[in-house]
Amino acid sequence: MAGAVTVRPPAQPPRPPAGPPRSPAQPPRSLAQPPRPPAQPPRSLAQPPRPPAQPPHSPQPHPHHPRPLSPDTAPHRPLPPEPAGPPRLLAAEPAPDPARAPYRVPEPRPAAAPLRVAVIGGGPGGLYAAALLKRGDPAREVTVWERNAPTDTFGFGVVLSDETLGGIEEADPAVYAALRAELVHWDDVDIVHRGHLLTSTGHGFAALGRRRLLEILHARCTGLGVRLRFRTEAPPAAELAATHDLVVAADGVHSRTREAYADVFRPRLTTHRCRYVWLAADFALDAFRFEIAETEYGVMQLHAYPYAADSSTVIVEMREEVWRAAGFDELDEAESAARCAKIFAEALRGRALRSNNSAWTAFRTVVNDRWSHVPGGGPSGGSRGGIVLLGDAAHTAHFSIGSGTKLAVEDAVALAAHVDARPGGLAEALAGYEAERRPLVESTQRAAVASLRWFEDLARQLDRPPKQFAFNLLTRSRRVTHDNLRLRDPAFTASVEAEFGCPPGTPPMFTPFRLGGLTLRNRVVVSPMDMYVAEDGVPGDFHLVHLGARALGGAGLVMTEMVCVSERGRITPGCTGLWTEEQADAWARITAFVHAQAPGTALGVQLGHSGRKGSTRRMWEGIDRPLPDGNWPLVAASPLPYRAGVNQTPQALDRAGLTAVREEFTAAARRAARAGFDLLELHCAHGYLLSGFLSPLTNHRTDAYGGDLAGRLRFPLEVFDAVREAWPADRPMTVRISATDWADGGTTADDAVEIARAFAAHGADALDVSTGQVVPDERPEFGRSYQTPYADRIRSALGVPVIAVGAISSWDDVNSLLLAGRADLCALARPHLYDPHWTLHAAAEQGYEGPGAPWPAPYRAGSRRPPTGRKDV
Repeated sequence: MAGAVTVRPPAQPPRPPAGPPRSPAQPPRSLAQPPRPPAQPPRSLAQPPRPPAQPPHSPQPHPHHPRPLSPDTAPHRPLPPEPAGPPRLLAAEPAPDPARAPYRVPEPRPAAAPLRVAVIGGGPGGLYAAALLKRGDPAREVTVWERNAPTDTFGFGVVLSDETLGGIEEADPAVYAALRAELVHWDDVDIVHRGHLLTSTGHGFAALGRRRLLEILHARCTGLGVRLRFRTEAPPAAELAATHDLVVAADGVHSRTREAYADVFRPRLTTHRCRYVWLAADFALDAFRFEIAETEYGVMQLHAYPYAADSSTVIVEMREEVWRAAGFDELDEAESAARCAKIFAEALRGRALRSNNSAWTAFRTVVNDRWSHVPGGGPSGGSRGGIVLLGDAAHTAHFSIGSGTKLAVEDAVALAAHVDARPGGLAEALAGYEAERRPLVESTQRAAVASLRWFEDLARQLDRPPKQFAFNLLTRSRRVTHDNLRLRDPAFTASVEAEFGCPPGTPPMFTPFRLGGLTLRNRVVVSPMDMYVAEDGVPGDFHLVHLGARALGGAGLVMTEMVCVSERGRITPGCTGLWTEEQADAWARITAFVHAQAPGTALGVQLGHSGRKGSTRRMWEGIDRPLPDGNWPLVAASPLPYRAGVNQTPQALDRAGLTAVREEFTAAARRAARAGFDLLELHCAHGYLLSGFLSPLTNHRTDAYGGDLAGRLRFPLEVFDAVREAWPADRPMTVRISATDWADGGTTADDAVEIARAFAAHGADALDVSTGQVVPDERPEFGRSYQTPYADRIRSALGVPVIAVGAISSWDDVNSLLLAGRADLCALARPHLYDPHWTLHAAAEQGYEGPGAPWPAPYRAGSRRPPTGRKDV
């Protein structure tokens, strides 16, 4: 099916316009249907991609949300016409353009002795680093050691992104020209879900064979004068550092250099739960294809893409337990390939799969605290004899986002640029290389981990509606988003929106949601945020303005901060409360304002007790630090201080204490109901009192309220039942939980599902899914929307409504999470501190005007984004 896979010819006719887009109502394509015919002649990379139409509420790309790479990389930008004749690898090159320097314009270079460089590993990253270092100074002596033969390679195809190709073009036009002659290009992603084929287009991939990539780099290195030593094991890095100024360790995921210097680089390797194998098919698929096979042994998945006019890479992946149950652990290489071809026969059109030293393996994520080491005293004197990690030796990213070779090549470009700019200061050059690359690599690794975990838990995703499943897969890494997909493929995205229930022109975030007896006009929640400015627990004018402004700002639900149920249950002296009638009257003033001035906005109260994390200073005075004086006694599940030697040791609650606390919650709930709140949330997260009962790290009790998870749940459920009875039946009640403690031995994701199940069984209308803040030595995996996988897991496992929270910062994130079925509501905190009218502004930026985001009458004149400047001056 080479019609949709483009092999670059010397020239091509202009691409005719595509036919009309698919109707959003078009049903998924049955697997029984014949393959799609090409809609137009193959497209050359030299031609610009066609601009997609935008739906009515689609804005221009927001500066804070650029189009990511697809399926986690961006479509290729228009390329210049191909030079006449074959690529010139060994001859003269075009003069470099200083306005398009790779990454930066190098600093003026002082005269220095030419470097001697040793490169360990002849993969793409090592070879390209060698070529660029030699090209930067022909006087350098650069040698590459590769233990395999030049024709040996593992794997088949390599996907390169627009970003990577742009870096190659600017760093070395000769290699770029050679690659352009080999690349194949395609636009579509096919997703097979339970017998239906769903296609998303506009993604823009480019790939070539790994062997051909190596041949190009071999020729480039040879032409520049790099010494290539094949079939030769490299000497240890320490020996090379004694005779070379720079040792580039590009020796892969099993790097011996990294192991030898483990005390310096401090590597952390994580082995994941799936087995996978690289294979190839001798025909070109017409799209990047994801296919799922639900077998008697469990779920298996295929990732496949073309890399030549007659070849495709095929990766088969499955959980370790499925791999063993299916007997793959007992098959040889040929038998495994034949078995995989049989399982995925329809995707492969009955063709065989071939292998190439293809062994089943488990992916390992590699992270290093440091990437370079400059011990000093190298052969040329000064700070030389440095060792630097590159590519998989320094970091790995799961193949499902196609970033291994991409990262290695980009490392090579950055390393050479820094060395060229600072030839006399190697330590500074290596530090600059790491400082530039590390943030980009860490971002890619976060996306890759999100993607690989999605595939590890694939079995939990399969019951989604077909289009939601496809959208969830495409956005799994959180790099591709709803807005991004609307730009690429408006017809596909519109069909997903229709399946979700979006009226025409309505973004997902502005659809209503029913929670118990309460209907919210949109899916945006102002998350609880402690303000610490109350006097004696009484909310004042600040709280009226703070909560009133956010209610006027358009959110469907505005939550108070944690309102404490007793004086000794405060976190700080500035916390609000509901233990007195004076406090209840003050809250009633606020609810009355919201209901009168922001009709349609619901106001929720979060009730909690500080437990062992109480009697501390206000956040800006020293978070979690005890008061300098005036401390009050604390209670908790167990007598464990939050920080030993810093915070006071709490008293473990006895039977009478448990009863008293439960009654405090019940009395506060009654006051909250009289104050006019629309929703009540029970705070069982973040290490406060009820959370302290749930976590095994903070609950060491040996009575009925400790031990296994059922015991640890007992008291929080008793409190929930008492509050639910006191709270009006027609008003919803939610529970906030910490779905993981981010610490060994603490609450796990599996525990969180069972905790959520228990609260749902007792009548919780929704689970507000947060994480952590239970113990001070936690190790959170921070990143954009980093807590949402826990909400997604609870929702998919139990079918209960969930509120996602945690580093959700853009309306695009909200729309993406909702449309993917990862959450029912999205809670945002800091964005609402930055902009009290965040929801209304999100509507304006998306061109939405409707019942999901009505502007208050006095504000309607400002419902359009003001101009940022004048052009008529």
